[in-house]
Amino acid sequence: MKSLFAFISLVYFFHPSIAQDDLLQELITEPIEAPVIATFKGTRVINGQSVETKPGGSLEFIFSHRFGRINEGAYTLWGLDDAFVRLGFEYGITDRLGVGLGRTSVDKSYDAYLRYKIVGQAAGKMPLTITTLGTMNYKTSPKQGDSTTPIDVEDRISYVAQVLVARKFNQNFSLQVNPLLVHRNTVDQAYENNTDFALGLAGRHKITRSLAITGEYIYRLNAKPNSPPDYIRYDAVGFGVDIETGGHVFQLVFTNSLGLIERAVVTETTGNFWDGDIHFGFNITRTFQLTRKR
Repeated sequence: MKSLFAFISLVYFFHPSIAQDDLLQELITEPIEAPVIATFKGTRVINGQSVETKPGGSLEFIFSHRFGRINEGAYTLWGLDDAFVRLGFEYGITDRLGVGLGRTSVDKSYDAYLRYKIVGQAAGKMPLTITTLGTMNYKTSPKQGDSTTPIDVEDRISYVAQVLVARKFNQNFSLQVNPLLVHRNTVDQAYENNTDFALGLAGRHKITRSLAITGEYIYRLNAKPNSPPDYIRYDAVGFGVDIETGGHVFQLVFTNSLGLIERAVVTETTGNFWDGDIHFGFNITRTFQLTRKR
């Protein structure tokens, strides 16, 4: 009987430590499925979109500005005499779903879009962030009556669909690829496509806690060759510097595209970056939390 009591006592004495060792081993071997945040600092890289979505209940104000071409020289103060802007808002319905609306002064276009994050990168679980985005544009220029030919409502409408796939490789470096489709209802079909396909590539490298450099290239996949001078278009190229200042993100950009929405960036970029047709500009974003965070 004394031997039995001694055996039972030993079992109860060692059992807690065995359980603790098992739990510690599980914690060591089981990957931590932590969500990866801030793949890019804002919803825009330079001209194009990023995989980022706004938190539910938050409203982002986006002010984008482009000047004229730097190589125009001192007469236009290296492009600073000209100003082209887009004012936009994006609201996070949920942490994954957002809706946006904007107006661009370049061709007096309105754009509305839906953004949905299908999956987010998570350490030990998911290696990528995938976001889809659908946009409708309405171009009000030229004004009805100013054109030599009648322009119907349908002629002014275009659509954009894209899938954005990104990975944050470490705390400093992120890379994104995004195939996209641009459909314009009415074009000069002798020299333009109703539907254009493109492939975007973007990257971000963090230098300090509040400073990062970005790059973006959008390659047109089915551009028509041998176009006359008035219809020559180029791939959009851009480089930028992101500066985070509290609730603001301030992006300084250099790009050959004057467009501030995807339709214009992909199908209407008339400057050659490598020939010096570069526009200086900036994007400023400010986020307001309209509802209480859960």
